[in-house]
Amino acid sequence: MENYTMEGRTYRYYGQEAPLYPFGYGLSYTTFHYRDLVLSPPVLPICANLSVSVVLENTGQRDGEEVVQLYLRWEQSSVPVPRWQLVAFRRVAVPAGQETKLSFQVVAEQRAVWAQDWHLEPGTFTLFAGGQQPAQKTRVPSEVLSTQFTVTGTARPLHGC
Repeated sequence: MENYTMEGRTYRYYGQEAPLYPFGYGLSYTTFHYRDLVLSPPVLPICANLSVSVVLENTGQRDGEEVVQLYLRWEQSSVPVPRWQLVAFRRVAVPAGQETKLSFQVVAEQRAVWAQDWHLEPGTFTLFAGGQQPAQKTRVPSEVLSTQFTVTGTARPLHGC
């Protein structure tokens, strides 16, 4: 085998074709609402980690569990990258009518790209938080929030951080 590209070979690189049952898909007896997606800092140095918080509210009449998912998208990269990449997820139980604030860390390694070795690149990134994948065609009663952040500095090997 001489062609090691992942394009067209895994769900992350299928292009516009959506999987029949994407990660996190399932039925629930309640509904959830996401709000207050906050990134800290919104501009970070190349080797820094990103803190993320989001509020999840159970807007239904029953207690329920939600799989909160964070995805990262590179807006421009020097090499092919996935449409978006899952960087964190957590199953959370939320009583009916209650809300909870969740905190996550997106570490620098999760922004690394492969080009003969793992390296970090500056640029603009989009972070998605919600109960499903971004732009998911098989809809579930949950939305996806998104916001952008910027990484500054010069490209460097991951082991140089």
